[in-house]
Amino acid sequence: MKTLYKSLVAALIGAPLLLSSCIEETFPTNGVTAEQLGENSKGVEAVLRGMPAFMKKYQTWTTSAFDYGYPSILCILNVQTQDCNESDTGYDWYSTWAEANIYINSNTGYSQFHWYYMNLLVQATNSAIAAAGENPETAFMRGARAQGLIYRASTYLDMARMYEFLPNEVVSPVNTDGHDVTGLTVPIVTENMSDDERMNNPRATHERMVEFLLGDLQEAVDLYTEGGTAPSSKDMPSLAVAYGVMARVYMWDENYPKAAEYAEKAIAATNATPLTKEEWLSTTDGFNNSSVSSWMWSIEQESENDAVQSWTNWTSFMSPELLIGYGGGGAGAGNTYFHIDRGLYDQIDNRDFRKLSFKAPEGHPLAGKEPNLDAERFAELDDYAGVKFRPGSGNMTDESVAFATAIPLMRVEEMYFIQAEAVAHSNPAEGKTLIEKFMQTYRFPQYTCSASIIDDVVDEIVLQKRIEFWGEGITFFDFKRLNMSVIRAYDGTNWPAMQRLNTNGRPAWMNMSILDYESDFNKGVSGYLNPNCGQKYTPVR
Repeated sequence: MKTLYKSLVAALIGAPLLLSSCIEETFPTNGVTAEQLGENSKGVEAVLRGMPAFMKKYQTWTTSAFDYGYPSILCILNVQTQDCNESDTGYDWYSTWAEANIYINSNTGYSQFHWYYMNLLVQATNSAIAAAGENPETAFMRGARAQGLIYRASTYLDMARMYEFLPNEVVSPVNTDGHDVTGLTVPIVTENMSDDERMNNPRATHERMVEFLLGDLQEAVDLYTEGGTAPSSKDMPSLAVAYGVMARVYMWDENYPKAAEYAEKAIAATNATPLTKEEWLSTTDGFNNSSVSSWMWSIEQESENDAVQSWTNWTSFMSPELLIGYGGGGAGAGNTYFHIDRGLYDQIDNRDFRKLSFKAPEGHPLAGKEPNLDAERFAELDDYAGVKFRPGSGNMTDESVAFATAIPLMRVEEMYFIQAEAVAHSNPAEGKTLIEKFMQTYRFPQYTCSASIIDDVVDEIVLQKRIEFWGEGITFFDFKRLNMSVIRAYDGTNWPAMQRLNTNGRPAWMNMSILDYESDFNKGVSGYLNPNCGQKYTPVR
């Protein structure tokens, strides 16, 4: 089955392509034309809804099981670290990225998916920004423009962090054209760019991208503080989310004082509070319901969505307690789900309730104490299986209910971790105090941080952040930014054999490939694409 599934890439390689940075198609607006919009709030709202709708878009570029929008991007990011591995069953659609094999290179369907999906998501944000206008005069229009700007900034931040080429031990930053691409991110496309500009649009430098992102976000903050209407649902970003994305930008830029400042602003601007033990471990609402206290921004998968009506969706892969779907264990289901890395699991204190999100091995002090939906199904799961993300309402069999879950895009806990790490880079004692205060207040009272020097305090904060955000797509960015090694081959590892890759410092594969075809249509990137990083590591047998 695995051989058969991997052969599907042959059908994707060389498929007709459109230039991401030159696509002229107007983004879906539910039939509303630009002429009808004007200052019509209903029309603009229809365009705005195109952004959260595209976040969960089904089969954007392929018919493959990994093509279900931004939640699939999170899975791709998850398996490229050392924290999250997928069952080796033949239905493990993310093994290509986990193995960092030749199919992640710049001429394959796998790379097509995330490159084109992310660029099309930018298109959706540009449509929303254009619909709201440059100088919105009403509170609704100011809020609409702010939401579009935050969505665009967040999307470009992800792309910049995914595609920026950073030094690594294995692949030189000098590409086959002889150009050093260190620090180059992606081309920036705005709502007002002409076709000529888009067809000669170089990759933005790290510095230029930071400037662009902060410009969008500061405008969004200004629009909200000038009376822009706040969103009524968590699938649209608020003022607090704008501050949160700014904190992420400053972290990426390693401007740690500013990162701490804006993380604190985000905490102050929201009424969100960290999850309680009961909320975290709920078998019916655990990590599937955005109404809980800590979520600031989310994706809402709904029963009528195409992805929910199929098996190619987030919950299908991420909820192993199901009896349906890729991760489920019923008749015809895939039994392909995600596990926590054993080494990471062993570093979680047994008093920390977060450890109960994973199946303990037999004989472990926590074995049998993990809350679960069904004892029989839970007994079938592998050791270290992650049950953090529960099916909708705890339903294990009805697709329209079980798959209709919310997915976190930002939780307030991230701001506490950003603040603690950012402070620790200049004042390790204060950073240590901040992580101890958070952990003792919200995770387990007995927690202490024994580190004292900068590197050790930062490592401890990042360790706790990896535990906190397992499966949420955040860890990738910290590994890359901090030049962290990925270690999957060790005594007792639970990684599949072909994914037992060890690196010295950040993995080369975290510098994602921009498609070869891009330079055919955008001469601005010609000669400046990333060197390929696929199949540069050998599994440790």
